[in-house]
Amino acid sequence: MNDMTPIQTTLKDWETDQEVRWCPGCGDYAILKAVQRTLPMVGADPKNTVFVSGIGCSSRFPYYIESYGFHTIHGRAPAFATGIKLANPDLDVWLVTGDGDGMSIGGNHTMHILRRNLDCQIMLFNNEIYGLTKGQYSPTSRVGTPSPTSPIGSVDRPALPCAFALGAGARFVARGYDVSKDLPEVLIAAYRHKGAAFIEIFQNCIVYNKDRFDDFIAKAVAADNQIMCRDGEPLLFAKNTKGLSLDLKTLSLKVVPVLDGDWQAAGVAVHNPRNRGLAHMLIEMPFGAFPMALGVIYDDPAPTFESAVIAERASLIAGKTADLGKLLSKGQTWTVPESSDAHGLMD
Repeated sequence: MNDMTPIQTTLKDWETDQEVRWCPGCGDYAILKAVQRTLPMVGADPKNTVFVSGIGCSSRFPYYIESYGFHTIHGRAPAFATGIKLANPDLDVWLVTGDGDGMSIGGNHTMHILRRNLDCQIMLFNNEIYGLTKGQYSPTSRVGTPSPTSPIGSVDRPALPCAFALGAGARFVARGYDVSKDLPEVLIAAYRHKGAAFIEIFQNCIVYNKDRFDDFIAKAVAADNQIMCRDGEPLLFAKNTKGLSLDLKTLSLKVVPVLDGDWQAAGVAVHNPRNRGLAHMLIEMPFGAFPMALGVIYDDPAPTFESAVIAERASLIAGKTADLGKLLSKGQTWTVPESSDAHGLMD
């Protein structure tokens, strides 16, 4: 989160003169507009904003945001983002990655930026496929996904990005999807969180994994198959006719009917994003028997990595005068006399 004074901008101020180039119908277009709408809402300043990406379809993002940007190397965007934030902690850093870039080759880097709690917003676009490299199954592809590398269906059990983030020590975990009207709300919450904010965004790959998320996004089923998590609000879905209740015997969630809108009598739980256990249960609910949990699922700030590094630097230099010559001569050093026989030293 940027601590500098908010300024007034419009969506147009965040658009570049570059031609936006994704496949027609790609969900990335909707995410781009959601981000460009969000940045004016939070008072972000283009001069103090940096977008960092790795490799993949999502990684075109820095070209299309009128701010500073780095299109880096496969899976290593977190390392660049860390260096940027340590060099200038006042910068507002956004990291853009995908399910392949961030969960496969970059999984190690994703883990460490989360556990360190670097103050940045991490958007992981999850289309459950490798789009840029022509449709191979990815770490998040569902069992049975057909692809060039799994022609009769993938047998891999998919990774859950949000569960991975929680396991890595993330202090903010959220979910949204590309065309959701609620996506800016989630992005605003991520921006206001002080620390690493991880947002998984389900994104439709129109070419290689079309309509993959229609089982909970399609208009006909959305009300029954998704639940929006908001702090202090009951966990209701299906037009408030169903809710999630905590079964104290099994310490797990269960779906309960809600009669006449009386969610309290039904025992529906109230969402508390500071409850890590509840966050795990919401993220790992088996879809089908349960709705897909969206919104801010976990939000419990902790001291950031860069604040600890800055404090450590300050303590090390307190009361000291910089002396490069003294530093270079410290430790195991020796002097070669001018009269030394160079040839003799080689013998």
